[in-house]
Amino acid sequence: MNVLQAVLLAVVAAALGGLLAIAAGRLRRDRGDDDTDLTMAQVLDRVVYRSSTGIAVVDGFHDVILFNPRAEELGLVDRRLLVEPAWAAANLVLDRSEPVQIDIVRKNPHGRDRVAVRCVARQLFDDDPRFVVLYAYDDSEQVRMEATRRDFVANVSHELKTPVGAMALLAEALLESVDDPESVRHFGQRVQREATRLGNLVTELIALSRLQGAEKLPDLDVVDVDDVVSDALERTRLTAENARIEITADRPSGYEVLGDRTLLVTALTNLIENAIAYSPPGTPVSVSRTLREGRIAIAVTDRGIGIEKQYQERVFERFYRVDKARSRATGGTGLGLAIVKHVAANHDGEILLWSKPGTGSTFTLLIPAHFGPGGADDDPSSRRESPVGS
Repeated sequence: MNVLQAVLLAVVAAALGGLLAIAAGRLRRDRGDDDTDLTMAQVLDRVVYRSSTGIAVVDGFHDVILFNPRAEELGLVDRRLLVEPAWAAANLVLDRSEPVQIDIVRKNPHGRDRVAVRCVARQLFDDDPRFVVLYAYDDSEQVRMEATRRDFVANVSHELKTPVGAMALLAEALLESVDDPESVRHFGQRVQREATRLGNLVTELIALSRLQGAEKLPDLDVVDVDDVVSDALERTRLTAENARIEITADRPSGYEVLGDRTLLVTALTNLIENAIAYSPPGTPVSVSRTLREGRIAIAVTDRGIGIEKQYQERVFERFYRVDKARSRATGGTGLGLAIVKHVAANHDGEILLWSKPGTGSTFTLLIPAHFGPGGADDDPSSRRESPVGS
C-alpha cells in the first residue's frame, strides 16, 4: 500500500466517523475546551480535497465513493459519475487487477484551447479488488509544448531546406554555364543571395534559442536609448535606400534603460526592417521615443499594407507570415518579430501592435525606464521628427 492509498483509506474512514467527530467537537465547545488541533483524519481529508491531482474512488457498481473538486475540474467526474472513458478504464482494472492509463481530451470551458488529461486507474488495495482509484493529471501544457516543438522542428526543416535546395540547383546551373560569363554572374549572384539568406536564418535561430533559455537577463547594463535607435537606423539605412523608403526619427531623448544593448538593437532593427519590407516604395517609416508611466516606448510606424485583426496575435509566432510571397521576395526568415517578443520579455517589457489594413502599422517596444542622476527631459514640445541622417 503506497502513501496515497493510505491517505484515501483514512479519508474513507474519516467519512464514516464524520458524525462522531462533529459531535465530539460540539461536546468540546460545550465544555469550554480550547483544544483546536486538527485530527489526522481531518488533515488527510484536506490534503486530498486540496490536491492539484484529480482523485476519485469507484466500486464495481459504478458508484463514486469519493472524489475531490479537482476531479470535477479536470472532467474525470461529471454529476457525481465517472465519465465514460474513465469508467471503461476502471472496468479493465476490476477485471484484470492491472493498472490502466488513458488520455481524456475535453473542451476548456474558460477558453478555446482543449484540456488534455492523463488518467491512471489502479486497485485501491492490493488485497481487495473491489475498489479502483483514479488519478487525473492536467497534461495540457506538456501536450502544447510538445506540439510546439514538433511544429518548430518541422518549420526549421522546411525553412532550411528551401535555400539549401535552391543553392544545389543554382550550383548545377552554374556548372553547366561555365562557358557563359553572363550566366555565371547571374547564377553566382543568386547563390550568394541564398547563402546570405541561409546564414541569416541560422543566426536568428541561434539568437532565438538563447533568448528562450533565459527568463531574465543577468548583469544588466545602463543602455542609452538614443544609441540603440542610432545603431538600428544605421543597420537599416542601406535596406531603406534600396526600397526607396525614407526613415524619420524624433530628436534624441536622453532616456536610459537597464538591459542588453546588443539585444535591444537587434529587436529595433528587426522592427524597422519589418516596416520597410511591408511598405510600398516612397512611403515613410518613423521611429519615436516617449516615456509612458515609467516605461520607455520605442515606436516604429509605417504606412504599409497593414495587418488584419485576426492575424495580429499571430505575427509574433515563429515562421508565421501574413504575406508569404512578400516575405520570400525580401528574404525574410519569419523569426524577426518572434525575436522582438522574446527580447521584450527578457527585459521585463512587452511589444504592442496597432494596425489597420490600408493605413499601416505601429509596433511599440516597451522597456522599463532607468532614471539616473539628473533624469531625462520629457518635454514633448522640445522634440520633433527629422529625417535620418539630417
